[in-house]
Amino acid sequence: MTKSRDQGFALLIVLWTMVLLALLVTGITGTGRSEAQLATNLRANAQLQAAADGAVYDVIFHSLANAPLPGETVRGPARIVVEDEAGKVNPNTASPRLLQALLRHVGVTNGPAVSLAATIADWRDDNSTRSAGGAKAADYVAAGKNYGPPQEAFQSITELSNVLGMTPEILVRLAPHLSIYGPAEPQPGVADPVVAAALRDVAGDQDTAPAAPSASGSRTLAISVIVSGPNGAHFARRAEVRIGTGDNGPGYSILTWTAPVPE
Repeated sequence: MTKSRDQGFALLIVLWTMVLLALLVTGITGTGRSEAQLATNLRANAQLQAAADGAVYDVIFHSLANAPLPGETVRGPARIVVEDEAGKVNPNTASPRLLQALLRHVGVTNGPAVSLAATIADWRDDNSTRSAGGAKAADYVAAGKNYGPPQEAFQSITELSNVLGMTPEILVRLAPHLSIYGPAEPQPGVADPVVAAALRDVAGDQDTAPAAPSASGSRTLAISVIVSGPNGAHFARRAEVRIGTGDNGPGYSILTWTAPVPE
């Protein structure tokens, strides 16, 4: 009887050992598959990123020899959009009238457009005098903000989100037409239809001329690339690049290098 009981316990130990081994093997196999899938995903993402970065540099190097027109092209899995920043409105230098016109053309009604344009100007101006309809530090405090206008140039377009009266919806519509790297006045020849319409509102309807290079021979391009991969994977790269000719010949400098989430 004792022998049978011992054999029964031994059998249970063996069975439990086999169950534990099976669970261990299953866990190791599952972990291995997960790690393999993770490695595959990382490799695929790296390939997409390399393709996007390569497309950006391809545009840069072609721009050193030629002057590519702004526009959209498709090269294999890559969709490339090149924009000349000279055709955009610079919020650091644009007049309140131009800012008002641009705001109206992105759907802001006249009254709020006048006020918001003045508030944008008050944010960047290096004086403490409040513009008509604008806002200075006391207005931000009254609105419950713990900050006020720095009274210096915008460092990025996203900084406009801090301006009193600016909403995310307005900024989404406004941002594609702005650049802190643009000239003091947009060049009509490379302006998009919205900016061109705003310029006509300010200066009157007139013929537009092709963009002329700056005195230094430099131009700034915004290059956006989205590369698509299998299973809906994609990678986006955006760069703002200054192309110019210096003492040592043609050259370029990268001003921004980001990986935005595509819409």
